This record gives sequence, C-alpha cells and structure tokens, in this order.
Amino acid sequence: MKILNKIFHLNEKQASLKNEIIGGLVTFVAMCYILPINANILSNMGMNRAGVFAITAIVSFIVTFIMGTVANYPITLSAGMGLNAYIAYTLPGDMFSWHQKMILLTVGGLLFFVFSLTPIRKIIIESIPKDLRCMISMALGGFITFVGLKGSGLIVSSPSTFVTFGSFSDPAMLIAFVSVILCMGLTFSERKWISSMAIPISIVFAAIAGVITSSLMIHFNSLVHVDNVGWVYSFANYDLIDNVVVSNLPIVPWKDGAMFGVQGIQDVFLYGVFTSNSGDPYSLAELGKDIGYIFTKPITYIAIFSLMFVNLFDTTATLIAIGEKTGLIDENGKMQNYNKAVIADATGALICAPLGTSTVTSFAESNVAVSLGAKTGLSAVITSLLFLLSAFIYPVFSVFTSGSVTAAALVSVGTIIVVNAVISVNKEDLIACFTCFIGIIFSILTYSISNGIGVGLIAYIVMMLFARRTKEIKIPVVVIAILFLVSYVLTTITSLL
Repeated sequence: MKILNKIFHLNEKQASLKNEIIGGLVTFVAMCYILPINANILSNMGMNRAGVFAITAIVSFIVTFIMGTVANYPITLSAGMGLNAYIAYTLPGDMFSWHQKMILLTVGGLLFFVFSLTPIRKIIIESIPKDLRCMISMALGGFITFVGLKGSGLIVSSPSTFVTFGSFSDPAMLIAFVSVILCMGLTFSERKWISSMAIPISIVFAAIAGVITSSLMIHFNSLVHVDNVGWVYSFANYDLIDNVVVSNLPIVPWKDGAMFGVQGIQDVFLYGVFTSNSGDPYSLAELGKDIGYIFTKPITYIAIFSLMFVNLFDTTATLIAIGEKTGLIDENGKMQNYNKAVIADATGALICAPLGTSTVTSFAESNVAVSLGAKTGLSAVITSLLFLLSAFIYPVFSVFTSGSVTAAALVSVGTIIVVNAVISVNKEDLIACFTCFIGIIFSILTYSISNGIGVGLIAYIVMMLFARRTKEIKIPVVVIAILFLVSYVLTTITSLL
C-alpha cells in the first residue's frame, strides 16, 4: 500500500484503493469490445485479424500504462474508432494497399507526436470556453449512450425512420433493456455501496443472463453460427436466408470457434501482422517501393493532414470532456500536468502503425472509472494489465464484450456525462444552449464526436457573429472551426479522387 501511495499519491488525491481497482476493472469491461472490432475493421483491408487483435491489446497496454504511471490520470487509451474506420473505408482501397495505408498512418503519427510536443495543442485546449467544454461533454456523453444503445439492439436501423426501438423478441435486447433499467435504479439506491456498484452489478447480471440464454438457445438450435456473419437467430420470424438477425448475446468461449486469443499472440510472433498478399513477410524492398509510390500521389498529403486532424480532435475532445473530473483541467480551464498527459497518446500515435494497428486515442469510457470514484492512474494501470492479459487469453473476457453486456455501463456513463454538462452550462445564454444541442445531436447522428464538435463550433461562431458578440469569440476557437471546414472539404476531395 505504501508503494502504491508513493507512486499514485492516493492519500494526496483522497483516492480509495477499492475505487481505483473497481474503476479499472469496469473500464476494461466497458471498452474491451474495441479489440475484436478493431481487428475486424482492419482485417477488411487484408491484415491478419488475429495479429491485429493481439497487437491492439499490447499497444493499448503500453500507452495506458504510460498514462497511469507517468501522468497519474485514470485515462484509458486504445484504438480509436474514427481513425481505424478512416483508413479502412475512407482512403480508397483501389489506390492504396493496406501496407501503404499503414505507412501513411505512420507518417501522420510521427507528425502528430512532434505537434503534441509544441504548446499549440495546449493552447487549443485551454482556449475552449466553459460553455463550449459543456458542449463537448454533451457530444461525448450522447455518443457513448448511443454506442451502448446501438450495440445492444435497443436501437436498431429502420428504412422508414432511420432508427427505431429494438424488438423485445430479441433476447439480447431484452437482457440489455433490463440491465440498463436495473443500473439506473441501483444508481439511486439509498445505500451508498449499492449505488457505487450499480454498473458492475448490472454488467454481471447481463453476462450471466446472456450466457445462460445463449447456451440454451444453442442447445435447441435457436442460435446458430454462420460463417462470415456470426451468431444468428433461427427462430420465430428470423429466416436464415432472407432475414438474418445477428445476436448480441455473449457466447461461452468453448462454443465459439471464432475466439482467437491464444492463436492471436502466436500469429504475431510466428507469422507477423505485416504479411504480403502471398503470405510471405513484408520485405524492405516492398516497403521502399510502397514509400516511393505513395508520395507521388497528391491524395497522400491530404490523407496525412486528415489523419492528424481526426487524431487531434478525437483525443482532445476526450481530454476536455473528462479533464475537469480527473484534475487534468482546473476550474479556470488551465491544464495541469499537461506534458505528461499528452505524452501517452502522442506515443501511441507514434508506435501503433509500425507495430501493426491503428492509432490509439483517449477513450470516452474512461469516465466509467471516474464515475466509480477513481482519481489516480492506478485505475488506468489496472485496465492496462487486463489489456495485456487479454492478448493471451481473450476468450476469458469474451462474454463481457457483447453489446447486451456493455449496454448498462455505456448508457449509464453517457447519461451521467450529459446530465452533469446540462447542470454546468449557462442556461441564461441561449447561444450556449443551442450550441450544446447541436453538438450532441450531430455527434449521435453522424456517429462521430469530432463531427458533433465541428458543427457545434461552426454554428456557435455564426450565431455569435449575428448576435454581434464578436469580442467574446476567442481566436483559437475560430481557427479550430476553420480547420474543421477545411477538413470537411479535404475529406470530400479525398472521397472523389
């Protein structure tokens, strides 16, 4: 205990060892879904799925451990959903191979690392007024909530209304619904220990109920595995050919042939993530040829700028949103211990692509630990060690990665973030209120925190100009809004080239 107190200053920050450990455990449960998802997304480019999974887990361990021990903040990092989707789906596959895309990501990461060492990033963060920080928090919280609702089947797509309420005939949706309502109820329990354990209790309930349900359904052939699709329902109105419905139920590892935790780490060391299309190791000759090719393309420079831009605002948005609760940002909006805090995500940007995964970013799910009382980097260290362990024995954690299990944590934490931001925003300023709503709605409907912040900032400046309140607009905020506009233009050009 004395050693932990010396490293993480538990007494100085009035932190509880129990809260730090629980916060780290639950944060991992809430965000370990990123490992199989990132592996799946990058494998669509042709990368080794098992290798990407293991490397993503290892890199997440490295950068989160740095954040916890060096910066002493309860902030967890892993592969960012914005960046992996960008390189996999936005950059044209017919122009760049996945090897070349990873080279682009490496260059972008190197430039981002250098940029993070300058004071510019700190100036950007500290220039954001309190009401705009509330908007960013709302965008973040709304996004987390929607991720939980979507991943659990509580919200599903609809051809007529775009999104709609899920069906209670879906067992996963029913379990998620009960666990979310249970979590909300437990949160307001008169007994403090029950209230503090609301999320873990709800997660365990969903995991147990889900595993029992899926096991019974598999036994009676109501849940079957379809290659290249996953586990799908085969009962009632669910037709395996015309109306396939993929289940979000947790599956016990020994029944799921898709689990590849142990194989993943073997593939990394025996075969490597970087293999050519023929299956042979990626050679230095091929690397030199690809570097020469990509820098002859004008789109390369647009892509590198866009990668840096997406990374900047994905990480900055999260740091701002959780900064006040973690002590990273004080009541005056000034960053504390800035250099140590950004060195972790900047290091992640530097090492990820060369090792074989997409760039890591600070995760919004870090709020889970904070909401459970975590105040130091010890919770981040706990989460990082679980990342390392998952690289070797992923099947042990697989039941906690399904949408029906993580729904309670994501919806509860997202709601708490939004409510706290609503309480803090200046309700006498209608422009601030309008900006907050625009930020949260665009963040949800575009499935991007960056888009929500970008549109919100642009709308804020336009409203302030028409209200003749130009003196209240800070120059860095204007610069950020202009950069967002430039980014939208460049993204459009990239998609057309």
